[in-house]
Amino acid sequence: DKARPLITGWPTLDQLYERIRDPRPRGTPPPASDIAMIASQLRGALSAGVTHTDPELTPLRASKTKQPWPELAPLSALDSGVPLAVVLHQGVRTALHRSLAHGYYLPVRAILADDSPLPVCWYGQQDAPWIAYYDLLHRLGLARYGPDEAEHLDAWAGLARSCGWWWPGDDVCVVVDRPEAIRTEPVPGTVHDQVRLQPHGLRYRDGWQPLLTR
Repeated sequence: DKARPLITGWPTLDQLYERIRDPRPRGTPPPASDIAMIASQLRGALSAGVTHTDPELTPLRASKTKQPWPELAPLSALDSGVPLAVVLHQGVRTALHRSLAHGYYLPVRAILADDSPLPVCWYGQQDAPWIAYYDLLHRLGLARYGPDEAEHLDAWAGLARSCGWWWPGDDVCVVVDRPEAIRTEPVPGTVHDQVRLQPHGLRYRDGWQPLLTR
């Protein structure tokens, strides 16, 4: 919460989209615009290095029914004929996104943005879903990345391991330390052990503790 005064006036997501749509944008693009473009290019390059059809970009569907593959526990999914690529995507990329986005940063962001939209930021630890997914594929030998892509992925992994949310500015980068305490609870009805924050489950080192609602 103490980071808000430091980022007042920085561009929001809607403002970045407006700049992208403007055929003749004025001035120098903000750092957030450049970082968003670089991150998007990296994810495209990582996907291109996957040795199979990457469900991240092209969701695989059952060949006969043309319906999405069912989401089952990993062993049950493999026994049912779900491709390994889909099982990994569901169990890592999708499951982590549900836990860290829907179960963490989206509700916290909604509280912070109660009065006005927050500037564009990255989420540090909560950016782990796509980072972990492409790192896992590389470790399993299911993806081959060039030296530049591998080094860039390692840099994002370092951010995810070491910090919380961060906002890039022209002269300074505002970085939030990781929370002092996190308490989660299982999300009912999930097959990949997804979790969400408890209503009083988050406390930062400056004492800020939002009340989260379902």
